[in-house]
Amino acid sequence: MTKDLEGQEPQLSLRERKKRATRQRISDVATGLFAARGFEEVTIAEVARAAEVSAMTVFNYFPRKEDLFLDRIPQAIELFTDAVRQRSSGETPLGALRRLVLELLDQHHPLSAVDDDFPAFWRIVIGSPALRARAREGVEELEEALVRTFAETVPGFPDPDFAAALTVAAYRSVYVRTARRLLAGERAATLVDDHRARVHKAFDALEAALG
Repeated sequence: MTKDLEGQEPQLSLRERKKRATRQRISDVATGLFAARGFEEVTIAEVARAAEVSAMTVFNYFPRKEDLFLDRIPQAIELFTDAVRQRSSGETPLGALRRLVLELLDQHHPLSAVDDDFPAFWRIVIGSPALRARAREGVEELEEALVRTFAETVPGFPDPDFAAALTVAAYRSVYVRTARRLLAGERAATLVDDHRARVHKAFDALEAALG
């Protein structure tokens, strides 16, 4: 089960809550170490010691070191595919995804790009070839997940591969432009309206292209 956009979790068992808490603690500890010393300089063993778990436990939750820092890739895939699968009656897949992206913006969610705290995170990614490569893989994984979701949930969808590629490219273009402006020193509050307008422009273009 996934969190809703305001961070409230559905009813979970005690075991599942403990697992999620452990995963979050490991990720938070790792992020702090990476921010202080750089991604390449921190080992999994050091993360495990700081989080008071074994290295095997770290790998049980995060298959690769890069996933400790880019831990929102699975959430992005889940949110985007759930938006399509669980859309309301009469809502199009693109309409559901537009609504999701705007909700992320309203909440200053990390997947929206609009928050003054995010540039510190991006600088760590930019400074690490391994993290940049994993981020590109994450984009590909999101696209592949949307291909499957379009094909499975939208009967007669004309070209799921093309639709997923365009959708992810549109989302990424809006995200990256805002991220670059924040990295250049602009404040998030001054970018919200422009970001929202570009989301609408991107999805208007998608709907025109994909029907």
